Amino acid sequence: MADLFFYGTLCHVPLLERVLGRPAAEIALSPAVLPGWAVFWAAGECFPTIRAEAGGRAEGLLLRDLDEEALARLDHYEGGFGYALEPLEVTTPEGACQALVYLPEGARWPAGAPWRLADWVARFGPLTLAAADEVMERFGVTTPQDIDRLFPWIRARGWAQCLAQEAAPTTVRRAPAPDDYRIEATRPGYDGFFRLRAFDISFRRFDGARSATIGREAFQAYDAALVLPYDPVQDQVMLVEQFRFGPVWRRDPVPWMLEPIAGLVDAGERPADCARREAMEEAGLELGDLRLMTRVYPSPGYSTEFFHCYLGLCDLSAEEGRLAGLAHENEDIRSHVISFDRAMTLVESGEANAGPLAMMLLWLARHREKLRRGGLVARP
Repeated sequence: MADLFFYGTLCHVPLLERVLGRPAAEIALSPAVLPGWAVFWAAGECFPTIRAEAGGRAEGLLLRDLDEEALARLDHYEGGFGYALEPLEVTTPEGACQALVYLPEGARWPAGAPWRLADWVARFGPLTLAAADEVMERFGVTTPQDIDRLFPWIRARGWAQCLAQEAAPTTVRRAPAPDDYRIEATRPGYDGFFRLRAFDISFRRFDGARSATIGREAFQAYDAALVLPYDPVQDQVMLVEQFRFGPVWRRDPVPWMLEPIAGLVDAGERPADCARREAMEEAGLELGDLRLMTRVYPSPGYSTEFFHCYLGLCDLSAEEGRLAGLAHENEDIRSHVISFDRAMTLVESGEANAGPLAMMLLWLARHREKLRRGGLVARP
């Protein structure tokens, strides 16, 4: 049995419940203070770090008599962040006592501004809870080192679940009631940069009866932001071309695809900000007015992937296409600036055969005349 002192995110009881795998009623917590230490945001990160500081006073919670399983679960979670347990003396209303404290290993996490739990909960609470669910699903299967390596992608998947709460209307389709579907069981799948979830599910049929329990797999991906740059003055669009793995494994002899600019939405990032960032990374293009086209699931039958699609109004008069992309992501991207009519010809011939691009060009076809009448872009 061991006593642990928490000063950071694990002071958020819903997170501690997820990590320990037990309800709050079974977790005995009491206030405590770690003297001579202070808590700060880890610089540029979404979690805190701690450092020794004369006169410091790190407030937190003391959890007593943890068993081996609880310690193993905590090590699995905290080890992924590069924190290890050290014995220190803390003070409680009953007096001083020894407790284990998770301290950052070396100088990996330099300190930023002072950290407050309430600020963290408001900014990162729901995202962290979603990410913690995946981290703890990997307990006993994935090492903390692998969690560390995959953590940006785990957080991005968690963020996608947060964005999913901005639900679309239900004026025609069913508005679900509680228990309209149930995940009856889960089975081992694949966990990596992508996840393949294996599960048994049942749902309420349209005739009111319960479906049979069905075994299925789902591809758990990310939210992505897509943007089609358009110059309403020149009536031109920009398309990007790059090598794609999907067509390779379909045995398509031409796996270079014409697409809109696109990229994965980072954890905590708004999709519109992602669209602007990707336009600069993939085409060196600074966008002006950004207009939401639509938000869609491209393949809802088997994938969680979700697209936030934008039209980016910009000046393409000086753009002739260029090579771009991030070297550390192995991107090799060529841009093409062509007329709208030429782009539609490519859709009709099948050369532009990426579904999102065809969809976005058809959206533009519907709104193009209005944009051209009132969508002048200020020239720099």
